[in-house]
Amino acid sequence: MERTREWVSVRASVILTFAVALLSIVVGLLHISGFSVQGPLSPYIPELIRRTVGFTGTITGFAMLGSGFALRRGYRVGWRSAAVLLPLTAIQGLLQVSVFSLPLVVLSLVSVPALVINRGRFDRPFTPSPTQLAAAAALAAAISYGTLGSYALRDEFGSVDTLVDAFYFTVVTASTVGYGDVTPDTQIAKLFVLSALVMNVAAFAVALGVLLTPAIEAQLSKALGKMTEKQFDLLDGHVLVLGTGDLTEPILEELAKRDGVEHAVVTTDETAARRLDERSIPVLTADPSDVEPLHRAHIEDARAVVVATDDDARDALAILTARQLNPDVRIVAAATQRENIDKLRRAGADQVISPATLGGHILIDCAFGENGESMAGLVDDAFDSGAE
Repeated sequence: MERTREWVSVRASVILTFAVALLSIVVGLLHISGFSVQGPLSPYIPELIRRTVGFTGTITGFAMLGSGFALRRGYRVGWRSAAVLLPLTAIQGLLQVSVFSLPLVVLSLVSVPALVINRGRFDRPFTPSPTQLAAAAALAAAISYGTLGSYALRDEFGSVDTLVDAFYFTVVTASTVGYGDVTPDTQIAKLFVLSALVMNVAAFAVALGVLLTPAIEAQLSKALGKMTEKQFDLLDGHVLVLGTGDLTEPILEELAKRDGVEHAVVTTDETAARRLDERSIPVLTADPSDVEPLHRAHIEDARAVVVATDDDARDALAILTARQLNPDVRIVAAATQRENIDKLRRAGADQVISPATLGGHILIDCAFGENGESMAGLVDDAFDSGAE
């Protein structure tokens, strides 16, 4: 793989986005607290604007974290939000005009080309489920109810004069913090606060449930062995192993010895998948001859595909699917039966090896005490390169 692709890759875009997000949060908090070293543009930007931009920069940083997680999963919406937020963080860094904000400006500008170059890599559509939409609508409705109601009854509250005051009171009440700086003065206001508290607590509980339930279900499924999945979204230039068998462990050991070579496994064997997952090997429990799992495993970005199970027929189907999805990827396979070498090659494998033939040659050479001078010949016999 070319060096430019290694550096300007999907991983680079995601890492840079997370770096900008964290830096934006840190710089924003420094400016909110008033701790900053003034830069050359400081005399031209009022202090109030600098501290205000520090506050908005912190919010933008948290929004960038969301974009980073969306990019990590390959969502197009993550790319769009990052494309909007990166120039915004650069502008906010300029307006904060301190020594601390200069790295934020530089990093934001450097991140834009990487994001643009990899635009086509982030193509997964995001469609919220009905439950997610309902949770978001309930949360928005509850906060709106508390904010507008508090503002409408502002004469019956202490210290509520603006919409910002009403919003602050609603969030503090909904979070059950209750600082006590804003209190209802009348019976109607107290009844309103109780209703707003019930609505907002319920809405927040529903939203948290929708957010945490998928993660909890994934952990339970993993513990019960029903499904073992890893995120394949960061894989780029990896080796994809389709299926598991007697040769899987030696293959993975050899791949582990090659520094910098990422690899992942797609298999229907849930027990094997669970064991691989325990070793932090990216594994997807699915049929390697199906289209959807190979798309999830980013076969279009793979540098090679290895197919070596104990079933030549299933291997042929996996090879056919892999070749259809990525005509340019190099596919190598192991034939359990020698007579299936040509069949696997016709299915789309670039090279097919017969472990039985290779093992037989080595055993006989060892039996006769030969020192391996005929190794080149036996490798030619055991391999079928697919040359016409």
